[in-house]
Amino acid sequence: MKLSVTIIIIYLLTFSAYSQYNPGAKQISLSNSDVALSNDVFSVFNNPAGLSQMHWREAGIFYSPAPFGMSELSNGFIAYHEPTSIGSFSLGGMTYGFDLFLETRISIAYSNNFTSRFFIGAAVNYQTVSIKNYGNDGIFYLNLGGLAYIADDLRLGFYLHNINRASYGNTENQIPVVINAGLSYDVIKELSLNFSVDKDIKYKASFQFGINYDIIEYVSLRTGFSNEPSRFSAGIGINYLNYSLDYAMFSHNALGFTHQAGIIVSFGREDNRNKSIRKYLGIE
Repeated sequence: MKLSVTIIIIYLLTFSAYSQYNPGAKQISLSNSDVALSNDVFSVFNNPAGLSQMHWREAGIFYSPAPFGMSELSNGFIAYHEPTSIGSFSLGGMTYGFDLFLETRISIAYSNNFTSRFFIGAAVNYQTVSIKNYGNDGIFYLNLGGLAYIADDLRLGFYLHNINRASYGNTENQIPVVINAGLSYDVIKELSLNFSVDKDIKYKASFQFGINYDIIEYVSLRTGFSNEPSRFSAGIGINYLNYSLDYAMFSHNALGFTHQAGIIVSFGREDNRNKSIRKYLGIE
């Protein structure tokens, strides 16, 4: 009975808490409202178009060993970004679950700026599931994203998840089919407001809002909230030299609060993230 309940919870959290498909402590602390921001290596999982904003190499690790105190829900992500003269290439990996129920994913993404301020990206994903005593399966699915600077301080982004509607076996919609679109506005250089609408074809639309404030050069404060499901999130980022250590907490209606963390290492970035991107795009 306990095992059955655990597996049911896993399925519920996997497909209703979309944050596990959109990793990164910064992203989670913003309640995943950052589709039009997408400016770090974890964009390979979120909106791959944003990767072309970065002209430096970057690697990141995100790990949550026991969300809500449950090791059965453990998940980890790793990502790497490589800019080239013909566009940006990225590689990501994911593991989710435990020995009785385990999902893994490998993502390969490409993005490019087709004008100085318009970016398009796509990711090919291979995802597997293994359920003890029931077997395993694997599928390919595609993601597509776009990001445009409408003005120096205003961005529009969109993201399509699983556009080929892949699923395990003969059961439909096991992998979420999601459309996400939003805006990101820099009120000042240190303060950004992020808003997005996330629509899984099986559920009601979720409205997501997040605030990122670089209170000083090395510290970023973040918070966000969303509905469908109702969620509050908050976090902090410590940015020193080319290292970013991010912490996030978020709520779940039934299970309460949990904590997650990640680290990103940048190679060849001369200034902080926002300033480097703005210089690269000729905004300052």
